[in-house]
Amino acid sequence: MVSPSRLLHSSVAYVSRREFSNTMCSAVPIFPIAPKNPGLQPRGFSYHFKLKESKHQSKTKVPKKEMEIPVIDFSQLDGENRSKTMALLHNACEKWGFFKIENHGVNKDLMEKVKNLVNSHYENNLKASFYESEVVKSLGNGRTSNMDWESSFFISHRPKSNMDEFQNLSEDLRKAMDEYIAQLIELAEKLSELMCENLSLEKHHIKKAFSGKTGPSVGTKVAKYPKCPQPENVRGLREHTDAGGIILLLQDDQVPGLEFLKDGEWVQIPPSKNNAIFVNTGDQIEVLSNGRYKSALHRVMTIKDGSRLSIATFYNPAGDAIISPAQKLLYPNQFSFADYLKLYATTKFLDKEPRFESLKKMTSACNGVIV
Repeated sequence: MVSPSRLLHSSVAYVSRREFSNTMCSAVPIFPIAPKNPGLQPRGFSYHFKLKESKHQSKTKVPKKEMEIPVIDFSQLDGENRSKTMALLHNACEKWGFFKIENHGVNKDLMEKVKNLVNSHYENNLKASFYESEVVKSLGNGRTSNMDWESSFFISHRPKSNMDEFQNLSEDLRKAMDEYIAQLIELAEKLSELMCENLSLEKHHIKKAFSGKTGPSVGTKVAKYPKCPQPENVRGLREHTDAGGIILLLQDDQVPGLEFLKDGEWVQIPPSKNNAIFVNTGDQIEVLSNGRYKSALHRVMTIKDGSRLSIATFYNPAGDAIISPAQKLLYPNQFSFADYLKLYATTKFLDKEPRFESLKKMTSACNGVIV
C-alpha cells in the first residue's frame, strides 16, 4: 500500500506506477464483463482493465531533446477543423498522456498575475526556510534518494477551500487564485466532456464518476524548484504518476525541468511560452477509460542556474467517489448469438482468440468507439 508519507493531500498522491498498481489490484483485481444475458458469453470470454507495469526503473537513458508534444488548439473546436482537433486530442490522451492547450480561454493577464504573486510569496515567505530544510542539509552527504528538491504547499478549492488556513497569503494572491481556479475548473470540465466524446461516453460521464456526494475535488499544488548546486544528486520531484484525474499545469516560462516517459525515454517539456497550459492525465482517467488513456510517468529535474515555478491544478474524484472502467469500454460489448454463429462458421477450426478479437472490433465499431 502507499505510504502515508507520500501523500501531500487527502485527494492528491504522488506514487509510482508499481505502487498504484499494487494498491488498485489489492482492492479491485479485475473488472470483468457482466452481460445482461450471461448465456450468450462463451466460457472464459472476458476482457478486463489492467494497468501495465512500467519499466522505467531500468531506464537510464539521457533525456531526448525537446520533442514536439501534441498541441491542441481550442479555437479549432468550433470550426471545420473540429474533427481533426478531436482526433489530435484522442491521440494525445491515448499515446502521450501529456499535451499542451493553446487558446484555452483562461485570461492570460490573470495567469501572469498569479505567477507573479506566487513568486513574490515564495521570495518573502518560503525561500529562507527551504534553504534550512532537511533536503538541503542532506545534499552534501548523499542521503537524498528519498527526498525532493522542492518548496510547495497545497491549496484545496473544492469541496471546501482551505485558503484561510494560510495566514501569510496576501489578499491579492487569494483573490487572484480564486478567479484563476474558477476558470480552470471550466476548462477541466470542458476537457472531460471532450474526452467523453472521443470515448463515445455520455457527455458528463467523467464528471458524474468523479462527483461522489460533494462533486469533484479540486486542488492546486503550488511549487518552486529552487536552484540546486548539485543537480546530479537530487530530483526536484521523483518519478511518479498522478493519482487523480485531469491535471492542468501553469509553469515557468523560462526554466525547464519537467520530463515525462514516452516509449522508454525521458522527454523534456519546454517552458510555458505565451501562458499555454500543459495537461496530463492521471491514474483515474486511465482506470475510467479501461486503459485507453494513459497516466504518464513524469519527474522534475533540478537546475543549477534556474528556479522553476509550477502551479498544478488537479481535477480529481471526490474522496467517496467509486471509480471503475466505463461499462461501455469493457470489451466486447453485447452481440447476438446469430452474429457469433456467422463468425464461428468460418473460424470453427481456428484458435478462438482471433474470433473474440473480431467480435471486439465489430461491437466497438457498432457503438462508435474509436479503436
